[in-house]
Amino acid sequence: MTAARETPRERYRSQLRAEIKEHAWEQIATAGAPGLSLNAIAKRMGMSGPALYRYFSSRDELITELIRDAYRGLADTVRAAAAEGADLAELGRTLRAWALADPQRYFLIYGTPIPGYHAPDDVTQTASQVMECLLDAARSSGGDAPHDEPHDDRVRAHLAGHREWAADHPADAAALHRALMFWTRLHGILSLELAGHFTGMGLDPAELYASELRTLTR
Repeated sequence: MTAARETPRERYRSQLRAEIKEHAWEQIATAGAPGLSLNAIAKRMGMSGPALYRYFSSRDELITELIRDAYRGLADTVRAAAAEGADLAELGRTLRAWALADPQRYFLIYGTPIPGYHAPDDVTQTASQVMECLLDAARSSGGDAPHDEPHDDRVRAHLAGHREWAADHPADAAALHRALMFWTRLHGILSLELAGHFTGMGLDPAELYASELRTLTR
């Protein structure tokens, strides 16, 4: 069955929403997400505020759409790499490449929370697709988590009893630990790099990241 084609009005609406989002990203790059203003975007586009609100009813709706796009882009990128057989190390390199390509997109979903904003549940579901790929890779890699004692019962028991973040994934406690360390430690380096905290230290963030990857996947 052929999908229904968009009407000219629907196409115009989609194009205008896309243009609004482009201006929103530009504004976030200069003023940050908390400073996002629909009225400022409307002025930039030569529209009235009420006219723009026909396409996004509130600032939070626009932020939610941007977050959805960012998570969807990362999830698609990671899943594509996983489908080609990427292991944990390759997924780590994929994450960094995605983040460096658009730091503002990265910070919107992994940076400081926006005061007063609460993302809807479907955003969290999209984010969980990324973790699912990491858990698959962590489970396939086998062995214990880096620097983890083979008989560390406290860590094993804690993760076995606190695995809501992994949803229904069949990963055991060792794979949960491996994926969690991978996720948190790589994000730590990435966040510092993208925020410019290595500037002036004489350090190569790429080498630091690669070193952490080697440690995590050794």
